[in-house]
Amino acid sequence: MNSLAKAIATMGGIGFSPKAPGTVGSAVAILPAWLLHWAGGFPLFAVATLVAIGVGYWATARYIDGQPADADPSEVVVDELAGQWIALWPLSWGMMYSDSAAHVFPYPGWIAGFVLFRLFDILKPGPIGWADRRHGAFGIMADDVIAGMFAAIIATIMAGLAHGWFS
Repeated sequence: MNSLAKAIATMGGIGFSPKAPGTVGSAVAILPAWLLHWAGGFPLFAVATLVAIGVGYWATARYIDGQPADADPSEVVVDELAGQWIALWPLSWGMMYSDSAAHVFPYPGWIAGFVLFRLFDILKPGPIGWADRRHGAFGIMADDVIAGMFAAIIATIMAGLAHGWFS
C-alpha cells in the first residue's frame, strides 16, 4: 500500500480514532474549511473541495486495493472531509457576499453544516444510500459527496428562513 495514499485516505491518521472516526473526520475538516475561506473566499474553498474529491478518490482507491470489493474501511475519512466541505459551500458563498462581522466565524452556519452533513451521512436517504451501495472508491466517496449536497441544500433553506428570504 502506498503510504501517501494511506495518509490522505485517513487524513493523517485521524481515521484511526477509536470512536466515531467519521464524525471526528468531519469535525476536523471544519478548521481547514474556515482557513481556506478566510484565505481566498468561496473560489479557493470550492477549488480545494474539488481537488480534495479527486485526490481523495485516488487515495481511497489505492488504500482499498486488494481488499474485498465491498470494502469501506472506517478509517477512510477523506470522504467525510469532501462531503463536509460541500455542506459548508453555502456558508462560504454567503460570507463572501456579506458585509457583516460573520466573516470571522458565524457559528450557527458551521454547526448547521456539520450536523446536517452527519445526519445525511448516517441516515443515507435516497441517492445517498444508493451511492453507499456502490463498490470501490466511487461508492466510498460518492455517498459523502451527495450527503454534502443534501446538507448544503437544507442549510441554504434554513439560512433563507432565518434571514427572511422567503417572506
